[in-house]
Formats: sequence, C-alpha cells, structure tokens
Amino acid sequence: MTVLDIPELALVALVGVSGSGKSTFAGRHFRPSQVLSSDTFRGMVADDENDQSASGDAFDALHHVAGIRLRRGRLTVVDATNLQPHARAGLIKVAREHDVLPVAVVLDVPEAVAWERTRARADRTHGRQVLARMQRDLRQSYGRLAREGFRRVHVLRGVEEIEVAEIRYERLFNDRRELTGPFDVVGDVHGCREELEALLLRLGWSLRRDDAGRPVDAVHPAGRTAVFVGDLVDRGPDSPGVLRLVMGMVAAGHAICVPGNHEQKLLRKLRGRDVRLTHGLAETMAQLASEPAEFVAETAAFIDGLVSHYVLDGGRLVVAHAGLKEAYHGRASGRVRSFALYGETTGETDEYGLPVRYPWARDYRGSAMVVYGHTPTPEPEWVNNTICLDTGCVFGGKLTALRYPEKELVAVPAVKEWYPPARPLVAPTPARPDTVLDLADVTGRRHLTHGYGTLTVPAENAAAALEVMSRYALDPDRLVWLPPTMAPCSTSTVEGFLEHPAQAFTDYRAAGVDRVVCEEKHMGSRAVVLVEREPGRFAGGAVHTRTGRPFFGPPLDGELLARVRAAATAAGLWAELDTDWLLLDCELLPWSAKAGGLIREQYAGVGAAGRAALPAVLGTLDAAAARGLPVGELRGRMADRAAEVEAYSAAYRAYVGPTDGLRGVTLAPFAVLAGAGASYADRDHGWHLALADRLCAADPEFFTPTRRQVVDLADEAAVGAATDWWLSLTAAGGEGMVVKPYAGLAARSPKGSLLQPGIKCRGREYLRIIYGPGYTGPGQLAALRKRSLGRKRGLALHEHALGLAALDALAEDAPLWRRHELVFAILACESEPVDPRL
Repeated sequence: MTVLDIPELALVALVGVSGSGKSTFAGRHFRPSQVLSSDTFRGMVADDENDQSASGDAFDALHHVAGIRLRRGRLTVVDATNLQPHARAGLIKVAREHDVLPVAVVLDVPEAVAWERTRARADRTHGRQVLARMQRDLRQSYGRLAREGFRRVHVLRGVEEIEVAEIRYERLFNDRRELTGPFDVVGDVHGCREELEALLLRLGWSLRRDDAGRPVDAVHPAGRTAVFVGDLVDRGPDSPGVLRLVMGMVAAGHAICVPGNHEQKLLRKLRGRDVRLTHGLAETMAQLASEPAEFVAETAAFIDGLVSHYVLDGGRLVVAHAGLKEAYHGRASGRVRSFALYGETTGETDEYGLPVRYPWARDYRGSAMVVYGHTPTPEPEWVNNTICLDTGCVFGGKLTALRYPEKELVAVPAVKEWYPPARPLVAPTPARPDTVLDLADVTGRRHLTHGYGTLTVPAENAAAALEVMSRYALDPDRLVWLPPTMAPCSTSTVEGFLEHPAQAFTDYRAAGVDRVVCEEKHMGSRAVVLVEREPGRFAGGAVHTRTGRPFFGPPLDGELLARVRAAATAAGLWAELDTDWLLLDCELLPWSAKAGGLIREQYAGVGAAGRAALPAVLGTLDAAAARGLPVGELRGRMADRAAEVEAYSAAYRAYVGPTDGLRGVTLAPFAVLAGAGASYADRDHGWHLALADRLCAADPEFFTPTRRQVVDLADEAAVGAATDWWLSLTAAGGEGMVVKPYAGLAARSPKGSLLQPGIKCRGREYLRIIYGPGYTGPGQLAALRKRSLGRKRGLALHEHALGLAALDALAEDAPLWRRHELVFAILACESEPVDPRL
C-alpha cells in the first residue's frame, strides 16, 4: 500500500491522461465539495462538458472558486488532466496567492488501459493518437513538477498501486492548536542571558544547570510552556548562553520558539553564505568562536528547524517574530515566512536610516491574539488584540513576557545598555485615535465575531443602520448599548388568548430554567440612560431611544439626567459601585410622552373613524329592522364591531397622559447594566431590581417602581399566583409582563447556550392595539395562532448577544471602533424583515 502524505490545507492537482481514473480516485479519497472538475466547469459555462472551446472560461471559473476555497482554509482538489505546464502554472499561481502548498498526485496507467476506459465512455470521442500525445506530455511532466513549484509530488504507477493507495493528512508545522497553555511568551532576548534567567525566575520557573553551572533547561511547577518570539541572538553579551538555555527547554518540551530575523542571518553565516557582520552579528560570531564545533552545529540545526509562526490554543493565539496579519495565520509560503520574520515596510527610511515599518496592527481585526516582537518599544501596548513584547532589553530597556491566557505582563530591567541603539527607544506607533471611526468598520457585508458568538450583517442592513446612525443617532462615544428586541411567548392555546403566561413558563422550562422573575411590563417608551456623577468622558451622559436617537433633545434630556443623577447620589450608588457613571435600562412613561404622534396618526384615527361610522350604521340598521327588513344578524355583527372599537379606543387611551416638559413624566428603571470598569450582566435580577427600588425611593415623584413576582417553575402554586397576577394587571389596563431568567442577563441554559433575556406576555386587550379591534374573533384568532415566531426569537438572541459583547467592551474600555461596531450591528439587525407586531 502506498501512503500519500498531503497537508490538511493544500491545493492538490491530479495529473493524468484521459482514462487514468482521476475522477474515480478523487471520489474515493475526497469529499465531493473538495473536488473541482474541469469537466464540470465546462458544463457550467457551456452546457457541454466536452466543449473544449470553453476550456479557457471554465478554468477561469475553476481558479476563482479554488481561490475562494483556499482563502477560507479549505482543502481543494483539481480534477483535470493538468498535463501542460501552462495549465499547472495557473494552479501554482492560485496556491501561491493564498499561501498554501501545491501538491501533485500523478496517476500513471498503461496506455492500453486508459484507451480501453476511454472507448467505454460514450462522452469521449477523441482518437488514440490524442491519448498517445497525452502520454508523452505525462512523461515529460515527471521532471518538471517539482521545478514548477509543486512542494510534493506523488506518483502512482499502475492500476494496482492506484487502487490500494491511501491518503494521510498532515497538519502544517505551524498548526499547534492542540497546545492550550498556559504560556509565558518571552520577547526579544538578543543575547541577554542574565536578564532571561531573572525573568524566568520571576515567572516562577526553576532553572537546571549543567556541570559547568550553565543553565540548560527550565521547568515550571504549574506546567506552563515558554514561547520565545525569536531574536535570541546578536548584540548582547552571551548569545551562546541564551541559545543553550532555550535549545534545552525546547528539546525537553518545556518551550517552543519561532525564528527571528537575527537567527536567519546567523544561519546563513554559519552555512558559509556571504553575510555582512552588522547589527550585532559580529559579536555573536566572536562568542560562538569560543564554543565547541558540536554546539555550533547544533545551533545551526536548531535554527533551521524553527517554524515561521505558531497557531496555538485552538486558534486563539498566534506567535510570530514580527507579527502576522490574519490572512497569513496558519499558512505556509515564502511570503508568510518573510512577513513573520521581517514584517512589512513602507519603502521609506527614517532619519536614522532604518526602514519605516508598516503599522499592520492598526488594521488588524482578527479574533486571534497576535503576540510578537521585532520592533523595540518602551512599553508593550495592546493594539487591536495584538501586542509587541520587544521592550529593548539589549538597548538598556527591559525584558518582557506575557502570561497567557491571563494577559499579565511581567518584566525585568536590563542590567545595562549592552548595545547602543541606532534609533532611540520610542513609543510604539499609536493605534487609530479612540475618537476616530472608519466607515469601512461598518459598511458592506460583514462577519462579526464577538465573545458570545458570530453574526453576519448583510450589506443592506448595514446601509439602513448607517442611514439612521448618520442622520438621527447620538454621538457614537455616548451610544454605548442598544436594547435587544424582545421575543413573545409561544402562541397560547387558552381559549380567547393569543399570549398567556402558561406558554412563557413552558418556554423557559423547556430551556432548562427553574426560576424566573415576572416583571410588570410598563406601557411606555424604552429609554436607555447613561448618566455621569460629573461631566467627563460622556459629557454628562445621554438619554436615548432603543434606536439610538436622543429621547427628547435639549433641554429636557439634561433635566432628566439631572433627576437621575440626584437620585443615584441620594441612593449612594456611586460609592457602592465604585463608579462615576452608570448605564440604566428603563421605560419612560406615559407612552404618549414620546409616541403622541404615533397614537394620533395610527391608533386614534382608527378609533375615531369606527366610533363615528358604526353608530350611524347601527341607526340605519335599526330603522331597517323597524320596517320589517331581516337585518338582525348583520346588526349583531355591527354591534360587536362597535364594542370592539370601543375596547380598542379604551386600550390605547389607557397609555395616554398629560405631560408638560417633565411634568407628568416618570421613569421606570429595571436594570443597572454597567459602570466604570464593570458590566453587571452577570448579576441576578434581584440585584438589578433592588438598585432600581433604591432610585425609586430616592425620588418617588419621578421614578416608577417595577412590580414583580419571583417564581419557582416547579412550584405550581407560585406559577398559578403569577398567572392570576398577570390577569389582574391586564384587566386593570396594564400591558402585561416580561418573564426573565432570574439568574440575570447573561444566563445560559444547562447546555451552555444563551437564554432569551426576556419573554413578553402581553394582555388580551393590549394586543387589540397591535392586531386590530376585532382580532379576538374566532377566525382572526385562529389565523394569528399560526404566526411564526422563529425569526423573531433568533433576532432577539442575536441582538442580546451583541449587547452583552458591547457591555463587556465598554467595561474593558475597548477602542471606540470595537464598541461602535457592536452597537451598530444591533441597529442593523433591526432592519431584518420581521413582523413588527410580534
């Protein structure tokens, strides 16, 4: 049996004459989605797989699809004859463009076998002379494949060898995702052995020494692994000592190491290449001259075996000497290795004659943390989930390590300035200023990854959100969170009801929730309040709607914030939460304070028309009945309709109240979302409502409390009491209630998935406003019970997850672009075509 070793990510070109069994081989060893057949693409572009005149267009399409697959990290197999150098050149080009290894698998069968198979296929009409020419091309290809750029060439000769061949997939050398740490990532050492020993000791490592007292290994009692970012040598006083220690740790399995550009230059010198002895190489060569030849040979072998970069911890951590942009993570090519070793330059030189580095980290948007060195900086600084650990130890700075996953920096100072820098240590190139946004962050189709999942934002949704944001919304620096849409409970089966608490409780029981809180649903307008104790980073704060618009505008928003600020002070929340700002989720009452125009134009008009028309209709029908006409059934229906219109009018009138400025306006807080350096999403709803009660007690004239009941879902008496409470609330004109997992906003199911943050259960009469005066009629109610809730529920969960991520980013004081893209995505979700009545 012949085993073919193929990288997990590669472009595999099958090479063979017509009838050699390429398609059969591909079908046996690869998934259908992995195989791109030239015949199939000819059929796509010309409706005829044998139309050779379409080959040019077919291969253009094939190369395009292959490129997309490779960009997405998918193994791709090309099923074509691939006998001509120009045909293979196109595949080599695609592989190189996407930094994957091209592999050739040659299927060589006797010409007689190939001819017999060709004759047996009705769709093959070429003569044997064509097959003979193919065989000549195949023979000529043998010596060319490796020279053309194929990194591996597997040749299978004869039918039997092809039949028994097996594919074995190899992980790329840089793929160490199985290593999960914890890690201690060490910056550029540059021959500073004394400082390296001190740093390892500070990190808790124990050094092991040889008989001469030289450190040759180090072990951490907690089983941590050291990761060296390269540039172990040059400029410093003891490059051989650093190499001896690091090589020993790597050999013992206690460390891994990526090469730096200084190691690469040293390797070329050790191999006899003509290399200039600059930038500290002269010092290293002088130090190695005192070492045994065996050690020097081991050093060359060690450097030669180093891999350009590592992908670690399931893809969450990438280590490369000069950093690595996201498109290169886990790829293998000369271009990737060059970037990992040297980074990118702008082509310019600075005043010291050194190349100007391109600030690739400014543009980085990857989810993997990238840790690197190469460019000395006074202090490590996080830039878009990347960090440079080269703090110029050899230049008199310090040697720095990053504890991962703790993200803790540990450093020791240099003993002295061992080598004068050509350029003084300067601050790293700053990231984009926190107050500056880039339109590219939010436009077009975007795939957003955050701490609670992933989401694709369609381009059309982003365009709609941009329209709202640019024309109506607050300054993005003060628009830190938007509330998610809320899903209704499952459709009720209780007679006369579309929504009922029984279904809400059943929904949460099915999700594994055992305790909920039922909160009165205030019929007002959702209001998000960001308030500061003193005007600072948020300019005093903001009050905005659920779509990010200022609630009233000046001066009323300022007056409202002053009331909230005073209440928070009286309630002692600033000191208790150790914060100078708070983010509150609230409802502002009455509904008419914000929605007066909507009520007049959409609801009151319907009610007024019905109240004007139906009495006249009834009068006419009464007159007709008095004349003996059979209109009794029709009059009954019209009387029912009149009663429904009266109920409809009463329903919306219950949420209308007189206001003058803030007079008549109240605020009902029900969640304290965040404060300085903290998201409170992990606190249970008892904690949130207790703080809300304290605000209400501090200013009972302005704040409205949220009534609630805590329910153990296994306690049928408690469930019944909550249902009766809902019935009494809604009978008195209340909108209904919201049922929430008591554990809090970030509650998860036993399987680990996010739960709906709340399920609304609206009252029978309130739903009359939403679905129309006569919605309770048997026919209409039966139709409404068929409404689909899946899309609304999915949307609610997506927006909730984005909101949690936005709160985390706010607590971490993440860059404005990161915070804003999450809030923007919530607003973009609102453009999804979902029934607005749900």
